[in-house]
Amino acid sequence: MSEHTHTRRRSGGRDRRTAREQQDETEQERTDDEGLVCPECSGNVIRDEEHGEAVCAECGLVVEEDSVDRGPEWRAFDAAEKDQKSRVGAPTTNTMHDKGLSTNIDWRDQDAYGRSLGARQRQKMRRLRKWNERFRTRDSKERNLKQALGEIDRMASALGLPDNVRETASVIYRRALDEDLLPGRSIEGVSTSCVYAAARMAGVPRSLDEIAEVSRVEKEEVARTYRYVVRELKLEVKPADPEQYVPRFASSLELSEESELRAKQLLRNAKEKGVHSGKSPVGLAAAAVYAAALLTNEKTTQAAVSEVADISEVTIRNRYHELLEAEDGLVA
Repeated sequence: MSEHTHTRRRSGGRDRRTAREQQDETEQERTDDEGLVCPECSGNVIRDEEHGEAVCAECGLVVEEDSVDRGPEWRAFDAAEKDQKSRVGAPTTNTMHDKGLSTNIDWRDQDAYGRSLGARQRQKMRRLRKWNERFRTRDSKERNLKQALGEIDRMASALGLPDNVRETASVIYRRALDEDLLPGRSIEGVSTSCVYAAARMAGVPRSLDEIAEVSRVEKEEVARTYRYVVRELKLEVKPADPEQYVPRFASSLELSEESELRAKQLLRNAKEKGVHSGKSPVGLAAAAVYAAALLTNEKTTQAAVSEVADISEVTIRNRYHELLEAEDGLVA
């Protein structure tokens, strides 16, 4: 016994609760620690998660201490709060028709180690994929939603839009589907208009020409469907601000931060004098970027700006002169 006199023990030898109660509460932990016995009395060792210790239920010897707490870092005071804070499994997302709650079976006939499956296993996986697909899309509404959300994800990826825009576009489409706005309109047209609206609402707008380039429908149909969806769903979409296009254009042209700030200042001056009224925000932004590059002695051309902004050089020249006229009365 003398060789263990330095070992720390719990006061009283036992916890205030009985060993039986502790064993019931930590039955799972004991299963994980099967084989761990007290080195002094060979008694059962139980886990005390509250104190981060492994303690002998018989003599109170602290066998292990400072163990890793594998529980959540949050606290919950009722069942509802616990369920709300729980993070078991992948989060739900509106970008998938079933919100990501169903099973996904990979199309490749390989196991977890990348090895090819045998003939019988491949046949089995094909059958599972077929039935899984049938269960995931049980009616025409879900099939419609699956196709539309796939289109939204494809276009958002092509336009380099962030995840929050994809989520917003998916929510807008779900609302349009629930309010029966799709009859007489194509799935591609409505999904494209949802991407266009979501990008403007998130402050990362794309021009109609850019949207039409990645869409499967014509520009006129996108514009017509967009106005219809915004009107029927009463979406609060503000007019596009030319300044929101400047960072993307400047980055694509590899211009300095000084040029970017100068372009924004040109646009602010134009707003104060009302030059921007009735003008395309994309054209104003492109002209401001071009003018700012010249004012800061950075090399760029109207052709380069035209390609990046997807707007004609004539428009850039016209807006360029108007911006310089608004800039303290300077005339180009």
